[in-house]
Order: sequence, then C-alpha cells, then structure tokens
Amino acid sequence: MTRRVSLIKNLDWWTIFMYVLLVFLGWINIYAAVYNEDHQSIFDATQRYGKQLIWIGAAFFLAIVILIIEGKFFSAFAYPTYLTMIFLLIAVLLFGREVNGARSWFQLGPVRFQPAEFAKFATCLAISRYISQFNFKIHKFKSLVISGIILFTPAVLIIFQNDAGSALVYTVFILVLYREGLSGIVLFLGFLAIVLFVFTLVMAKLYVLLFMIAGSFLCLKFMGVSWRNVLFGLATISIGYGLVWGISYLFKMELSAYIILLMSIVLNTIPFLYYIYKNRLKNAIWVFAIAIGSIFYTFSVSYIFDNILEAHQRTRINELLGVESDPYGAGYNVAQSKIAIGSGGFAGKGFLNGTQTKFKFVPEQSTDFIFCTVGEEWGFIGSSVVLFLLLLLIIRLLFLAERQRSPFSRIYGYGVACILFFHLAINVGMTIGLAPVIGIPLPFFSYGGSSLWSFTILLFIFLRLDANRMELLR
Repeated sequence: MTRRVSLIKNLDWWTIFMYVLLVFLGWINIYAAVYNEDHQSIFDATQRYGKQLIWIGAAFFLAIVILIIEGKFFSAFAYPTYLTMIFLLIAVLLFGREVNGARSWFQLGPVRFQPAEFAKFATCLAISRYISQFNFKIHKFKSLVISGIILFTPAVLIIFQNDAGSALVYTVFILVLYREGLSGIVLFLGFLAIVLFVFTLVMAKLYVLLFMIAGSFLCLKFMGVSWRNVLFGLATISIGYGLVWGISYLFKMELSAYIILLMSIVLNTIPFLYYIYKNRLKNAIWVFAIAIGSIFYTFSVSYIFDNILEAHQRTRINELLGVESDPYGAGYNVAQSKIAIGSGGFAGKGFLNGTQTKFKFVPEQSTDFIFCTVGEEWGFIGSSVVLFLLLLLIIRLLFLAERQRSPFSRIYGYGVACILFFHLAINVGMTIGLAPVIGIPLPFFSYGGSSLWSFTILLFIFLRLDANRMELLR
C-alpha cells in the first residue's frame, strides 16, 4: 500500500495530463478527417474513429500496466526486449503482410501489428542499458561500434521491409550520444553530409567540388593555418588543374572541367600529404581527410540516388528540392496538403467544415497527413496550439531526464524526447513541403494502433522510471 501511494505521489501528472489531452485531440481530428454522415456517432466501431477509440482504451490499459511494473524491470530486461523485437523484425520479412509496398505488418485476425513501431522503445532501452554501464567510454572505438550495431541493426532490417521513413528515426539517437559526451565533430559531419546530399542533387558536380575546396581552405584558416600555407594549397591545385587541362588539350581529350579539377586533386594528394607532414600541420590532416571523404560521399550519393532508390522515391526527393514538379503525381499529396492548411487561414473553417478534408482531396489524411485536418479546420490558432502542446511535452521530458539520478533513466528520457521530436518535425515538415513524404506518423494524432501503442509504451516507461528517479538502475 505504501509503495502504491509513493508511486501515485511521484508520478509526473503534468506529463500524463498532456498525453491524455493530445490523444483526445488526435481522436477528435481523426473523426473530422474521415467523417461519414451515414455513421455520425464518434463511437461507431465500424469507422476509423470508432476503432481509434478502441486503440486508445488499449493504450490506457498498457499505460496502467507499465506503471504497475517495478522500474528495475525495464533495465533488467532491456536486452531481451531488444532481441525479441529484432526477431520480430526478421520474422515480418519472412511472414509479414505487404501494405502500400512495405512488408512490415503482421495480420492477427482483424488486427494489424507493425513491429517497426515497437522496435523504437526496445532500441531506446537497449542503448540506454549499454551506455549506462560502469565501463562505458563514449570515445572508445569499441563503444562506438557496439552502439552503432545496437542502433542500426533494427534500422537496416526496417529498410529491407521497404520502410525507409521508420528507419530514419534511428539516426536521431546521435543526439542522445552527443548528450552523453560524443564529440561535436560527429554532429558537424552529420550536418555536412546533409548539406552535401542536397547540393549533390540540385547542383552541377563541378560547383559541388568547388564548394568543398573553398570550404576546406576556409576551415584551415579558421583552425589557425597561416595564409602562406593556405595560398600554397590553392596554388598547387591551380597548377595541377592547368597541367591536366594542358595534357587533355595536347592529346585532344574531351574532359569536363569537373573531371579535370578532380584529377588535379588526385594528382596533388601525395604532395599535399608530404607538405602537411613536413610542416607539422596536424589540423590540416583532418581537413584533408574530411575533404577526400566528402568527395567519395558525393559519388555514393549519386550512385544510391540513381541506382538504389525506387523511382517514386527519387521523384519525391526531386519534388521537394525543386528539381522537378509533378503536382498530379508524386507531388499531389503535398500540394493538396498545403492547399488544405493554407485554406484554414487564421481561425480555421470550423469543426467538420473543412472542404479539402470532407471531399478527401488529401490522401492518408487520418494517418500521415492528419496535421492537414488541424490546419484546415482549426487554422493557424489550432495548429499553433497543437505544436505548442507537443513541443511542451518534449521540453518537459528533457527537464525530467535531467533530474534523473540513474544514467539509465536519463539516457532513456533523452531517447524518448528525441524520437518524439523527430516524428513531430518530419511529419509537420511533410505536410507543408519542407520534408520528403516518408510515412512518419504524428505522435498521438495519427490513426493506428501500432503507432499509438508504441508512443504510449515509450512515454510511460520513462514516467515509471521517473517515479523512481532517486534510485540507481543498472
């Protein structure tokens, strides 16, 4: 009895209140998104809004069960839970049902179950357990390798299911590692990879290469390398370029400016390395290594984009980046989504009065594009309230994570906050054309039992750990 009273007292009821409020708002907007005049009752179980109420009831039951379980259970069974989800991710590849081109569902009678959603909390538990070990050192190569295996094993299996959107969620764990001491250079490299990815797809290769050369020499200057050494590097590349161009002209070889510049860099690799070694330019060796790695990376981006991605994925990315326009094909969802949100204006059209929603112009409006319903019927005010509540929940979780005595609980809390933030940013970004359409649900709003249950489990495990925040869990 004393333990029960202590649990009730230590629970963060503000977070629970925000969770219930968000789930309720999500249910109301699902009702609006798929409203059927022949089935006006919001409790009608033959319609999506009725089914969502069943999922909500089951989610509340799961939340209560999680809160009853002793907090140490989640630390003790972190690895078995993770391995179970890995097994299910493999099993769904063999025996799962294909839905919308992705083999990522189990069909259990009338219920569909998506292991990829539940693998998020399992991975969060496993990485929290591993990092919180006494002998874990973030800067050791072995620690980074094992952390990478834990994080990217489920991601790779999900990619094999043809569900790249769910796989991308696991990249956000790099922020958790950064909080635990990972070097900021990793975040810089991640940002650089994103920039180069975009530049490679929207710009000519010559300009991308010139951008990398200019960036490399600017980095050298900011890292304390003298102007004399920087100018020497620029002069060497220029001489190399002139030499290659002269040979190609002499032998009448039709080489593009990009190939000539690339060959001049290759030609000067050994002289660069010798000059760096002779003048003991320690910072320069890292810049040189990143520059060479970036060149190989741009080649890999082009190859993956042209030879590995599906045609519809290439079209969606090109549509997002403005390389091509297909408003009646791959860009249809986003175009209709922006029309719906824009038509809501400042105060919205009112509950059940959204024309884009009512006439089903936006596909998947109760799942991936549920935010369109919010924007159209509740306008800028309603959209701002929803975003504010979700961001407030994430900020609250970060606050709770920082007050944990146990490293396991703190790391897990940061994992929950980062996962929710990724889903929020990408889902809303999809609906307003700032992110590619990759099938990411909006937490607590999008229709579906798997996503709602997984977010509920993810959140309430942390709330249970927070209730024991003064304990050390290993």
